[in-house]
Amino acid sequence: MDFKTPASLKAEHEELHHLLIQATQLPGKTGEAAKAVAELMHPHFVKEEELALPPLGLLSMLASGNFSREMEQVIPLTDKLKNSLPEMLEEHRQIVAALEVLGRNAQAEDHPEVAIFAQKLKLHAQTEEEVMYPAAILVGEFVKMKAGRTTPES
Repeated sequence: MDFKTPASLKAEHEELHHLLIQATQLPGKTGEAAKAVAELMHPHFVKEEELALPPLGLLSMLASGNFSREMEQVIPLTDKLKNSLPEMLEEHRQIVAALEVLGRNAQAEDHPEVAIFAQKLKLHAQTEEEVMYPAAILVGEFVKMKAGRTTPES
């Protein structure tokens, strides 16, 4: 079964990536700080697009009561996400720290759009931690329950 990242999340990631690339083209400390963010973000985005986002494509089907045995193919993915979560959260801490520097430099060098972008990207990371990662893991746990592989924990 092909697990497709919801189109809205894919578009958001593409927009964030595009805006970051634009910021790396700026001169001075803002451009340098954007490049540092990009170095941290690229491998993290790749990991998210591999592990965290595709399981979310099953949410609407599962929420509407649709289940098929093919969905069990998501379990290795969500288990890997669950095991990778501490590393991904640490990457977020590093990215947020780099975004703080980017925001300060952007303010100092009169690039308010980049400072706003840095704030939006920090909020995006928080949304991933509070909503998207847990939801992706829950997709796997729910599929396990539906498939009879586990029972809910009390």
